Amino acid sequence: MPNYTLRNIKTKESFIVTCSYVELQKKLEEDHNLVQRFDMEFIHEKIDMGYDDLDRAEHADGRRYVTLDGNAYPSVTTVLSIIHEEKIAAWRKKVGEEKANQIGTQAANRGTLVHEIIEKYLHNEDTSDYLPHIQQSLKNLKPLLDKHITKVYATEAPLYSDHLKLAGTCDCIAEWDGVPTIVDFKTSKRPKKKADIPNYFAQLAAYAVMWEERTGMAVNNTRIVMDVDNFHPVMYKETRDDWIDLMIKTRDEYNRRKLFHS
Repeated sequence: MPNYTLRNIKTKESFIVTCSYVELQKKLEEDHNLVQRFDMEFIHEKIDMGYDDLDRAEHADGRRYVTLDGNAYPSVTTVLSIIHEEKIAAWRKKVGEEKANQIGTQAANRGTLVHEIIEKYLHNEDTSDYLPHIQQSLKNLKPLLDKHITKVYATEAPLYSDHLKLAGTCDCIAEWDGVPTIVDFKTSKRPKKKADIPNYFAQLAAYAVMWEERTGMAVNNTRIVMDVDNFHPVMYKETRDDWIDLMIKTRDEYNRRKLFHS
């Protein structure tokens, strides 16, 4: 028998029922609080990493994750931030600190909410409580998610690598067109050229190495799915092998600077 997803509009709970179409219609007629959801249903297969979460600590030089062995590794995004630090400093000087902080806060808040609603959607949970502009971001990205993602291994996964001596939180590890893939979700006010975001690709390459270390599952494919204001969603297809050298080079430069200033 087929599965149907129903939502109780009174309790806002969603659940799956297995029944015939005739039985489904009877359920809906008997309880007017029930409505059928037509969202994609994603399959989940949890992969054991040996832990559920990692402790995080904010340091003067950025966020650090504490591993099971007590090592404090810097976050991938902290390390990669040195790639564009001169460009960002020039932009902040141009628009002014107050305006730059305002824009940064707004972008961060939007990014956090978009990540939250996507995570809920991938977990087959109700997403109706979000503000309209956040729901619109999900609506924009749904066709890509529904078309390409079938099985989800993890979302918001805290990862680290003893080899890279780095850590971070990966948005999603899933089967993309049937192939294990590191998937990252971004928001932007305008389309970005590939040459403008090497840090994004290096970030995902690092997550791929971390995931393999933690689970034994090799992942080479990476995908960035970006919701762009007043534009169609943009997807970037890359691989770990093409970008891991940049990650290592940037990490080494980051460590060199730390040693120089210590």
